[in-house]
Amino acid sequence: MHSTQLCDVLRNPPLWDHALALYQRPGVADACLQLQDTAGADVCELLWRCWLDHHALVPTEQAYSTLDEIRAWQAEVTQPIRYLRRMLKPRARHAHDVAALRDHLKEAELLAECETLRQFQALSETLHAVRKRRADDASLTMQLTRCLTIHEPTQEAALATLTTQNTAHHP
Repeated sequence: MHSTQLCDVLRNPPLWDHALALYQRPGVADACLQLQDTAGADVCELLWRCWLDHHALVPTEQAYSTLDEIRAWQAEVTQPIRYLRRMLKPRARHAHDVAALRDHLKEAELLAECETLRQFQALSETLHAVRKRRADDASLTMQLTRCLTIHEPTQEAALATLTTQNTAHHP
């Protein structure tokens, strides 16, 4: 598959559209947030891997150096915004100005995640970063497990929800 074909395939649906639709499916948001909060998973990376799986693709070894750059963006930009937004939640209940600030942080966090997904899409559209899935490749569940900092049995249900909904999801 040459780069034009790959780009055409990956734009139907594009990562952002797939991620939004999948995230809205029953249980997916809760599963993603559980994996984020209890296992250190990056929700954008989880959704990216689901999107690749939807297209019968997997990341190559060459993709991992760029993944480090995307992960750095998340650590340096998205996570601090998320931390501030969450920290302000109790205060926002009682102070209108703090609630407005928290809403702006929520918008900034969404924009940062949108940028992350744009970076994942751009990475995927390079020929060296993804390849067709083969029969001997790890299952989607195993690929998602690799995104976890901590893997405990309590996360199995969240992983199962995400993989099941991704399989059932056809935007």
